Amino acid sequence: MNDAARGTVHTNVFAPVALDRAAERRDDDAWISRQLKADNARFMLTDADGALLATASGDALRWIARPQAEALDAAQPSFLGLQGDAPRFMLRLERAQPAEMAQALDATWIGLRAAGGRFNLFDAGMGAYATALSHWQAQTRFCTFCAAPLEQVSAGHRARCPACGKLHFPRTDAAVIVIVEHEGACLLGRQASWPAGRYSTLAGFVEPGETLEAAVAREISEEAGVEVVSCRYHSSQPWPFPASLMLGFTATARDRHIERRDGELEDARWFTPQELLDGIEHGQLALSSPVSVSWHLIMHWLRERAGEAMARRIAEAARTC
Repeated sequence: MNDAARGTVHTNVFAPVALDRAAERRDDDAWISRQLKADNARFMLTDADGALLATASGDALRWIARPQAEALDAAQPSFLGLQGDAPRFMLRLERAQPAEMAQALDATWIGLRAAGGRFNLFDAGMGAYATALSHWQAQTRFCTFCAAPLEQVSAGHRARCPACGKLHFPRTDAAVIVIVEHEGACLLGRQASWPAGRYSTLAGFVEPGETLEAAVAREISEEAGVEVVSCRYHSSQPWPFPASLMLGFTATARDRHIERRDGELEDARWFTPQELLDGIEHGQLALSSPVSVSWHLIMHWLRERAGEAMARRIAEAARTC
């Protein structure tokens, strides 16, 4: 029985947000206006580069109240949802990390990757949500049908062309990320641009007209020449760098033959749990960041194949080395 059948919930960074998005109310302008004026309304800020306004310590989002928000030179607020009965909005600034603003608000700017390792799960998830929406708004300014300037509608979740009437929706690009195993070893690869010794699970975008299962088999074959004979869904993770959704899978290979075909990987190899531990402890190997779903795929595989104790040893070694 797989994890989905058992009802197991995988807690990936950026994923869990206990928020009522209230999507059905986004086109109710009167209701949105009332939420904007609510005393408990709070606003989070993103800058032109996608950085988030955080507390001065950098370990949480810095939410601001309506009077502070109204004083800022920002785009129209975008409604994110309700946290309990408290409205939550995003403000997108047109400038990159204005230091004087952060100082005045007793705050600092932080990138989403760094935030993922420091924020609690709710704030990290909200940061990913706002970053993805902010990026789409900044990139979607002109109609792709008639080239007229667009206007934001649906509380920031749609863009409408006033000239031809076309609606534009936020884009999310699906990608599969896979830990492949064969008889007690897992397949990891590295790109030449990564830090020395860094290995990760293999990943790639889903192509038009392709199932997720077919994308898993194709990507593993293209990058490493490995034939996948079966795969199972593990979990997903929003990955707004800039607009992806990572769909994690475990897979089984027919054999351990490796042939790097598309030139994307500098190296690909099979690792047993002991080889992972030895490589990390000797400073020759580094794994994906704990922020990524790749980390959770590796840890899941280690727990399944080598037990909880070995998974913990490798996790602790990876975090300290």
